[in-house]
Amino acid sequence: MSHPETILRPDQHFFEARRKVFPKAVDGSFRRLKWAIMAATLAIYYVTPWLRWDRGPYAPDQAVLVDLAHRRFYMFAIEIWPHEFYYVAGLLIMAGIGLFLVTSAVGRAWCGYACPQTVWTDLFVHVERAIDGDRNAQIRLQKAPWGPAKILKLLSKHAIWLVIGALTGGAWIFYFADAPALMSDLLRGTAPYVAYATIGILTLTTYIFGGLMREQVCIYMCPWPRIQGAMLDEKSLTVTYKAWRGEPRTHGLKREAAALDGDRGGMPSLVALAADPALAPRIGDCIDCNACVAVCPTGIDIREGPQIGCITCGLCIDACDGMMAKVSRPPRLIGYTTDLDGRIATAGGEPLSPIKRLLRPRTIVYFAVWVAIGLGMLFALGSRTRIDISVQQMRNPQWVRLSDGSTRNGYTVKIRNMEARPRPVEIGIAGVPGVIWSEAGSRAAAGRTVRLTVPADQVARVQLFVAAPGAGESRVDMRFTVRALDAEGGGATDDSYFERPE
Repeated sequence: MSHPETILRPDQHFFEARRKVFPKAVDGSFRRLKWAIMAATLAIYYVTPWLRWDRGPYAPDQAVLVDLAHRRFYMFAIEIWPHEFYYVAGLLIMAGIGLFLVTSAVGRAWCGYACPQTVWTDLFVHVERAIDGDRNAQIRLQKAPWGPAKILKLLSKHAIWLVIGALTGGAWIFYFADAPALMSDLLRGTAPYVAYATIGILTLTTYIFGGLMREQVCIYMCPWPRIQGAMLDEKSLTVTYKAWRGEPRTHGLKREAAALDGDRGGMPSLVALAADPALAPRIGDCIDCNACVAVCPTGIDIREGPQIGCITCGLCIDACDGMMAKVSRPPRLIGYTTDLDGRIATAGGEPLSPIKRLLRPRTIVYFAVWVAIGLGMLFALGSRTRIDISVQQMRNPQWVRLSDGSTRNGYTVKIRNMEARPRPVEIGIAGVPGVIWSEAGSRAAAGRTVRLTVPADQVARVQLFVAAPGAGESRVDMRFTVRALDAEGGGATDDSYFERPE
């Protein structure tokens, strides 16, 4: 059976063209919270590479440093080696579970307040507002014909955006090298080409995502809005328009007219409402002023229900509370509430207590797993050894028969010193009745142990030889031990084997 083709009129399109969003400035508790979070997160990002941390003369003094050249990750007093990458993996897992926990408890709080896309977009919006004016001025400027004033504002705005993007890219590369030295090289033009390329790429992406695309990144590119549905339930707090209180909507002018002419069979007057509360359900608190739409950074109407474009930033709450105060109505017509609270309020019941909203099986499990991983990582971090040994038997030749009839095996031994100072160590063997010596020594001076000094924060590689009586099993298990000889002490072991001719 054939299907009829869909015929579009010339004015119809499969995809709606983007309508630029001009968010209006607003003041309130959530706006001030966003200011504080934006200031804190930007300060952490831009300032952290310049913080110093004294680790002694043998280690870098940058507080947070990803040293790719030496394969180290420094974070204040913590140093992560390549074989300890599981700490970084653990932090990423904790971040993911923490995001699940926050989302299940208070919705997309990460998206609304701390996501880099949100923070930088907010910063770019404030720059635009400072140059072009607030919402109405921006709309007028967009419709205005091109002229010197419009061009000057456009160039100024985009120039500042590019500067912010360059500072963002510059701050990022400072995490991978000594910040003061790299800054000096950048200014002199002697920095590695990869540094300039990274700054250029991050400048461009910050400028495009924060200045040009903005809400499109959140709505179309980010996968988290599509994943978060699995984390939410009927007790999750989200920014919600309380339709049970706001509907049916009335315009402010109509309400004023009803107050003047309430006895003509029309809408009840404000005086009548005060005298007879039973009339209140006929009129909702929403006056359809669209203040919540005007301040939304993604341009949605929160009154239309849950939407993928809502990042739960709370600005619509501030705007609505301000309007409710002007018309002498209770605040929080828009507010953080749960789906279950909405059904309870519609039925005339009491909303859930904050404890019942937060303490439920989903959030308890997320929190328990998050805490368990964190405590496990802290225990492993506190109990890890700062010296390690790795042994590999030399296979060419596999063994050597000595003149006195004994057999010699060779080993490549790596001693890892994870302290920021040189450490004297002693290497011994167990499991075979033999002697050990290094490639720099001789068998005549061999004994049961070998001593050497491992440089600070490095891996010392040394060839050791073990000689044992020629008679015996063809393969014998043995163990290498390393013991630090300084005041801190500590040690490690690694198993290997000793081979003889059959």
